[in-house]
Amino acid sequence: MHVKLEEHVQLEQSTKEMIMEKTREYCTSGPKLLVKILFSIFPVLQWFPRYKIKKYLPGDITSGLIVGIVTIPQSIAYSLLANQDPIYGLYTNFFCCIIYFFMATSRHNCVGTFGVLCLMIGESVSKQLKAAGYDTDGTTTTAINSTLIANVTVCDKSCYAITVATSLTFIVGVYQILLGVFQLGFISMYLSEPLLSGFVTGSSLTILTSQMKYLLGLKLPRRDGAGALVLTWIDIFQNLKSTNICDLVTSIAAIAMIVPVKEINDRFKSKMKVPFPVELVVIIVATLVSHYFSFNKTYKSSICGTIPTGFKVPKAPDWSLIPNIAADAVPIAIIGFAMTVSLAEIFAKKHGYTVSSNQEMIAIGTCNFITSFFSGFVSCAALAKSLLRESTGANTQLNGIISSCVLLLVLLAIAPLFYSLQNCVLGVITITSLRGALRKFADTPKMWRVSKIDTVVWWVSMLASSLISTEIGLLVAVCFSILCVIFRTQRPRATLLAKVTGTEIYEDQFTYKELSNIPNVKIYRFDASLYYANKDYFKTTLYSKTGINPSLVSALQKKAKKEEEAAAGETKNRFVARFNIIKTKAKVHASTSVSAPQLDIHSLIIDCGAMQFIDTVGLSVLKEIKTDYEEIGVRVFLANCNPSVRNMLNNGGYMSNLGSGVDLHIFHSVHDAVNFAERKYREKQRELQMNDAAFSFDPNQAISDDLKD
Repeated sequence: MHVKLEEHVQLEQSTKEMIMEKTREYCTSGPKLLVKILFSIFPVLQWFPRYKIKKYLPGDITSGLIVGIVTIPQSIAYSLLANQDPIYGLYTNFFCCIIYFFMATSRHNCVGTFGVLCLMIGESVSKQLKAAGYDTDGTTTTAINSTLIANVTVCDKSCYAITVATSLTFIVGVYQILLGVFQLGFISMYLSEPLLSGFVTGSSLTILTSQMKYLLGLKLPRRDGAGALVLTWIDIFQNLKSTNICDLVTSIAAIAMIVPVKEINDRFKSKMKVPFPVELVVIIVATLVSHYFSFNKTYKSSICGTIPTGFKVPKAPDWSLIPNIAADAVPIAIIGFAMTVSLAEIFAKKHGYTVSSNQEMIAIGTCNFITSFFSGFVSCAALAKSLLRESTGANTQLNGIISSCVLLLVLLAIAPLFYSLQNCVLGVITITSLRGALRKFADTPKMWRVSKIDTVVWWVSMLASSLISTEIGLLVAVCFSILCVIFRTQRPRATLLAKVTGTEIYEDQFTYKELSNIPNVKIYRFDASLYYANKDYFKTTLYSKTGINPSLVSALQKKAKKEEEAAAGETKNRFVARFNIIKTKAKVHASTSVSAPQLDIHSLIIDCGAMQFIDTVGLSVLKEIKTDYEEIGVRVFLANCNPSVRNMLNNGGYMSNLGSGVDLHIFHSVHDAVNFAERKYREKQRELQMNDAAFSFDPNQAISDDLKD
């Protein structure tokens, strides 16, 4: 049964009327709108008044304390990765947790320092240090060309490094806030899960490589740019003879303590209410041993040095650096909000609440924007700490305030006690935190069995981010991922369908058994949208699957017709003409049976169910196919067209030559199209039989009549 649907008529509205209507709406609901905007920017105003103290507070306090304790060593260690002094990592985690409490919609995200972002910050800072004339081998702390800051004091390497980092953090925050305000969160869709996973794994290899010099106690320059990973390993092997034995032994002892305890925490996390804070224990023990045995003086072991207490005076970023670091801030901003939004959505789905991706971008952007004035650097949601927060009973964003209180205690009183802490211990903490990312290598065989293209994307992302650089590697990975999508649409799956016996379902006849083909009807399915990039592949597969090239068949038919007309024109008189016509028809039939193929198809049905859209080129291809097949006597029908494809066909004049029968060639299902095609074929056959009976011609009777004349 053919169904014809009538579309809704949409009222046209002029631009002036639309502006007036919106203005009137805003004016009448002004106060309500302001309240709504305020509540959307600060979600804490919605959930905090309804906070259930007895139900939520115990879990938030427990989770906040545990996460705060774990954050202390990671803050110090990741500061080293970002090319900063340890105190700045504590500042970053302290301020961003407080700001995120007010503006976040996610209850379980834990924002703060993240290894990949710290690596990217460190690379950007290192480039600016070199440009300003500072040494980057860790041996000197003064500028070659002394740089003056605003208060006319000499800015040493540490001062300039944090100046670059805060300026970078400022512009990253601005980017992320703008992305959230203009609702550009869709950009993160181009960072697929395999791409992000490969990028994080490749960056983890770079992080591991950059920390090896601390584990071995080597004084090596920081390598940046393409091939930095390989060049760093070359430097390490060339300087192995200069290894500091004290740092090496300390590193081995720290690894021997941290890795087994972390494995126990992971394996028995369902039975352990609180994971053992092994990193903090190692830091305390290592600091005490280093202090009482004077590792710095006796063995020249590298230590953290003086860590000040309290807070620095808020300071604006260095505006002169913004043009130099604006490009570096783009990938950092994208990775930061992609990690934050993806983790927020994962936890929201798991625990049954909703989050706003745009508000999450504004929240993390505001964290970075404000933190940049308080000597902090870029932060985002960190996977390991977020999982820890969730597993230890966090219920709301209040646990972030508890964690900040723990960090506040360190900033005000405890920080100077880490003076003798060896840098190699911080390097070990950073490396052992990469176990999850490095384990992704073991998942690649399973990924290959599931999707080969996604596995290739993972490897390209991993290799590009590790062997080239993090920024260029991310760009390469995104471009390659997009090319893979384009390739999939350029050469999609194309097949013929057959009917599942006893049903109205049609499936791939080359994939499933015991399907029944419809006699003299070909059903072709193209599993992609039809546009300019795959038009040739569409035609090629159509001709291949149906076994008919309409242009070639039409040419052979025309040639056979010309031969028939030429043979008929050679007759001399009526008797001879009639006799020759009979003879010629037999010859022509014999010749055309050889030169022109006999078609076993009277209808072609194109299943458009997988076509999300068609462009003007795709429309032209459908018109061409329809015309070519109908020239050789094959009718073309379309099935399963969505409304956008139908509108394109109608507006593009696909059925303009059929007059009132426009909708009779477009069907809502393949089964309707098959029934219509078979019914039309039967009607045509009956019509031809009636015509043959009315105009039947007996050759012998014709000759006899001619002789009588």
